[in-house]
This record gives sequence, C-alpha cells and structure tokens, in this order.
Amino acid sequence: MALQYWVGDFFVDLSRNQVTRNGQSQTIPPKALAVLTYLAKHQRKVVSHDELLAGVWPDTIVTPNTLQRSIAQLRKALGGDRKLQSYIKTHAKQGYSLECDIVWQGDSDAKGGSAPYGEVASSASAEPQVNEKPEKPDHQPKVRKPSRHLIIAIIGFAFLGFVGFKFNAPKQSSQLVFDRLQSITATDHKEFNAAYSPDGQYILFHRYLDKLCVNKIWARNIHTQKEIQLTADWGTYGRHTLSPDGKALVFISAEDCTKPVTQNVCYDLVSLDFQKAIESPQSPTVLMRCKNSEIRNPVWLNDNNLAILQKLSNRWQLINYSISDNTSHVLYELDDGNLVDFDYSNSEGLIAITSNRQDGRLYLDLLNHGRQILSSHPVDYPDEIPEHMNIYPNFSPLERRLIFSTGRRLFSLSYDGKVNKIDLPLDQPVGSPNFHPHGQRALLIKGRYDSDIASIPLSQPELISALVEADVSEIYPSTTRSVLGEDNGVFQPNGNLIGFSSERSGEDQVWVADGRDLRQLTQFQMDTTIYGMDWAADGQSILVNANKKLTQVFLDGGKRDFLLAHPVTRLFQWDSENNNALLSMKIKGITKFAEVNLNRLEVTVINEKQINWAQKSDDGRLIYMDRMNRFWQPGPAEDQLIEKLVVQGSEKRFVIKDNIIYAINRNNQLWSYNLNTDDFNLIREMHKDVDYLTDINQTNLLITYVVSAKKEVAELFLRE
Repeated sequence: MALQYWVGDFFVDLSRNQVTRNGQSQTIPPKALAVLTYLAKHQRKVVSHDELLAGVWPDTIVTPNTLQRSIAQLRKALGGDRKLQSYIKTHAKQGYSLECDIVWQGDSDAKGGSAPYGEVASSASAEPQVNEKPEKPDHQPKVRKPSRHLIIAIIGFAFLGFVGFKFNAPKQSSQLVFDRLQSITATDHKEFNAAYSPDGQYILFHRYLDKLCVNKIWARNIHTQKEIQLTADWGTYGRHTLSPDGKALVFISAEDCTKPVTQNVCYDLVSLDFQKAIESPQSPTVLMRCKNSEIRNPVWLNDNNLAILQKLSNRWQLINYSISDNTSHVLYELDDGNLVDFDYSNSEGLIAITSNRQDGRLYLDLLNHGRQILSSHPVDYPDEIPEHMNIYPNFSPLERRLIFSTGRRLFSLSYDGKVNKIDLPLDQPVGSPNFHPHGQRALLIKGRYDSDIASIPLSQPELISALVEADVSEIYPSTTRSVLGEDNGVFQPNGNLIGFSSERSGEDQVWVADGRDLRQLTQFQMDTTIYGMDWAADGQSILVNANKKLTQVFLDGGKRDFLLAHPVTRLFQWDSENNNALLSMKIKGITKFAEVNLNRLEVTVINEKQINWAQKSDDGRLIYMDRMNRFWQPGPAEDQLIEKLVVQGSEKRFVIKDNIIYAINRNNQLWSYNLNTDDFNLIREMHKDVDYLTDINQTNLLITYVVSAKKEVAELFLRE
C-alpha cells in the first residue's frame, strides 16, 4: 500500500501522519488516518462499522465511539473544504463511505506524478515507495540491483528533503490570534447562552424580555442574518444544546415549585423539534423532571446521550442521561471536592471538568464518556488571575488547549493546567468563547451591568402606584450616579458617608461618598469582584470581601488582609467590636455557613445549608434566609422557621435595625417584622427594578436598582 495519496486537493502522508493542502499541514492521529485509508481502499463502497473496527483495530476491543471520534477528527481536518467534508458519508445503521476519487502516489494518472500545487516539499521528501504485494504473476521481472552510488544519492536527497520540509513546512500556531470583534445582536434586550448549530449554519441564543426574568430561544441564520423565534412562549429557560444531527434542541426549563419542600424551583429537561421550530415557534416536550435536585448545562455526547450537571444537597455531579430509555448514571463525582463546570469536545470525545478540591485549588480533569479519567491537574494560576476565581473553559482549535475569560481578558488553558494570556484587550466583560465547528470564529456574550444606589426616606409617601411606568431613576434619584455597576451601599456609623462598591474606574473597587465628593479607597486588580462589605462600628474602616478574600480598608489609606484557609463566597455582616464576620465560605469545595473570629482566624461552621443572606440583630439573634428565601432563627433543639415570613422572602436581601427585619418581597412590597412583638407590616410598594435593599439607619433606606442590564452576542474572528 502506498504511504502517500491524494483525496481531492488534500495530500495524505501516512509516514508523517499529516494531511496537507495549499501548503498548510495538519497532524492527524494515526488511527484516524488509518480509517481514512481503509475507506480510500474501498472508495464509493459502504464499509460497515464492524469491518472498520476489525480492519483498523485488529485484535483490540474498542467501542463504536472510538470509530465515531476518528470520523469526527477526519471531518474536522477536512472541514475547511465543505465539498470535501461531504465526501465522508454516513449511512445510518450501516457504516461510512468515501465518495470521491483517490489518486495513489505512483499511479500513472497521479496529476503528472507530482503533488498538488504547493506540495513540492512533501513530494521531494517522499519516503521510498512501498507497493502492495502483487497477485501471483506468471513470471517475476528481473529487478536490477541499484548501485551503491545511486543509493547514497537517494538517501542524500531524502535527507535534504526532510530538512527542507522540517524548516519550511507550515507550523500550527501555539497561540490564538484574533483580529476583530463584531456585534451580532445589538438590541435593547439581554441576550445570553449563544452557541453554533453543529453544521455551523445557525447561531442559537436566549433573549430576555426587557428586565423580566423570562426569555425565549432564538436562532440566527449566519448567511441571511434572519432571526427566528424557536420557543412559542416566554419561560425561564437555561442553557440549550442541539443534537449532532441538528434535529432535537434540548434545554432546561425552570419553574417555581408550588409546594417547596427541598427547593423553590423545579427543573425540567425539555426538548423541541429544531427543524419544525425554524418554520414556526414550538412548545417544548418534557423529557425529565427534577423536584429534589437542580440540573444545568445539558450537552449532547457522541453516543447520542446527554451529559448534565446535577446538584444533590450541596454537591454537583456529572450524569449521563439516555433519552431513548429515560435512564441516567453518574459519569463523574468527587468525595473531596465539588464540580464547577464542564465542556465537551465532539471531535476528541473528551470531557473537560473544572472542580474545587480539598486543598482549595481549582483542578482540570479530562475524561472520556466511558468514565475513564485521562488526566487530573491543578490549574496553575498566573498573577493576573485572582487566586480563588472559578473559571469556565471551553475547548478551542488549539491542540490540547481550552480557552476561558476572566472578564476583560482571555486565557488559554493546557490539558496539564498551564495558563497563558491571549492578547485581546477588551473594553467590557465577556464570557468564555464558544467556537464554530470549523474553528475560525467564536461566539461570546459581552455587555455591561448598570446599577445605581439611592437613599430613600423611610417616611417617603406612596409614589409607585401613580408612576407605574416611570423610570426607576425618576422615583429614586441616584446618590452616586455612573454608567456602570454600583452596589453594596452601607451607611457610615455616626457619620455622613456612604460606602459602596463601584466599577466606575474600570474595576470593582470600594468607594465612599458624602453627597458632594467621592473617593476611591482600594486598588484591587483587574477583573475583581466584590462579594459584600460592612463598616466598622467606629466608622473608620470597611471590611470587604474582594475576590473571595477579606480585607479591612481604612479611611486613611491603610489596609489589613486576613489570610483565611478557605475562600469566602459571601460576607454578610461584620461585628468589628468582637471582630467576628458572618459569612459563607467554601470548604473542600462545599459552601458552608460560618462565623469567623478574625483575631484568631478561627472558623465555626453554623450549618451546611445554602444561605442566601444572614444578619444578627442588635441583641445578637441570628436570622438567616435559605436558598428558598425562607427565614430561620436558631432554636433550643433545632432551627425554627419564622412562619409569618414564609412567603415574604426574595433575592433582594434583608437588613435588621433595632430588632426589626426590613425586606422587599417578590411582589416588590417593602415590609417589616418585629422580632420582639411578632408584628408584621407592609410599608409600601417599591419599583420593580429595585435589585437589593442593602442598609438602613434611623431615617433612610439604601437600595440598589437596575438601570440597564444589556448583554449581546458577539463574534470573534481568528486572524487568517
């Protein structure tokens, strides 16, 4: 058999495991090339799966997924030529065929005996021809033994050809180089979860209705730019995935549970017919219901099953769900940590999983969907990335590398956990890129979150009913207006300052304002996120949780870092007189509710529930709100539910002043509850765009409200 042959304009060199076209070479796994060669030897004939497995993997037990992975690798390598990609045809339940002419090296009609244009180096450096054994001829022709000088000359030319190829053949770049970023959906709405269809013809994304937490799924034709609504109704839809054949669109639908027992949101795995939805919007069909666990991020695997993240109690696991028989089994779970995210490569048949481990580090694990762990490495964070930041990498066109975003920067991540920066300055935060099947472009979500802080008198009369359609800023004039995100407003004890977090300088930093002037107190690094802050009782410093680390910043410019052994996920409250912090933190990858003595750095775990918010009253009573937004307080034997507040909780936090709880419920009503007298009162209606109630003093409330939350789909293009 010849070691070299042509498939269309592609020159296949088995001696180097390469496929070359127009001077551009790609290295292909040997088994994938063996599959191509076997199909080439049986051109235009349907070769069964069993025959291919026996011919390419003799005396070896492998699964059909191995063959599918090789076919995917070949199609990716030949994917730059759409016509040629269609030559490898799939015959359902039968096998594959190669529907094109094959020209073997040395054939009389091999394009004049030379390689295609641009392949001079490859032809000159060709290995000595090895022909297949002829079928028993009547007589063997006499073969003249080549002279010694001729052999030396041949070896010399082969060596020179090899050197020329080694130094002149094109090399695959070790870096991703982007040359432009282009907006795709420049609307007033909020788009997210963008991904390409498997054939690369459509961009699928979600679009919020204004500022409501409902969305529809849309498709955009890459060639015509026409947008098509896929789902008939508005819903709370999560990330979607389109089956490899482009027929079934699967996604998560979340709804409020009518009788919350273990959670207040139920999760359904649903599906719709993509081809029908292209013609007219469709209503999804339920595939699987989850009332006692949370599910997210469904992804199709090559075996036509789905990989899904499932959360039981406080721990995530990766499951394999079979639509055909409605069963599931665990693909991957950890006893000493917790999963963060995963991505899947169809071409390589690999699952990349990031997870928090017992040692406090983030790990990258690679496995196949047969549950075999191929590698496990801690992620080696460079100085540019905050130590405890979770990352969400996706597979990239680079060999053995993924790509992820930290906000305004992109990085590549090798399979062994090494991180390299990608030079692409961004003026606003973006998500991790999701690459096109052909690898020359990638989708991402970009945009800014604009929120403002307002101080509202507690005695303010009812205003909302008369101004239902009014802009929120007309009702609540901003205390510290900017065009970027501002939050975590807290009143200075016995002073006139307001401390808050703001991105107005480009990064999330701590600021103080007195109504006339404002001042920046911190200089945290790029892509910082602040997860809570509180004043000291003397009003001279603020404790802030930035990048999951606690830092005390002083008005005179000083600071003090508290080096806790575990990352802090949320700071709820600071008792500066006893130097105790009420917070949630991640221990062995599991989030736990705790109190920390900052003098001794001692951690006391209160419980292992997922806590949305917590405060202590003036007389020291602990009140916390669980993930279902129910209010609890410790009792003599077990924690007690505050029955009067069962339907009053929301994601808008709460504050306690003079032993009275103040909060805003899901109906946007401000209410109060007296812990001493058990009295409950509705105070007034609030605007629907109020995001959080953050603090209260004797006369005023501090709130954060949403001005705009615009996000849009954009495309990154690789440099040619």
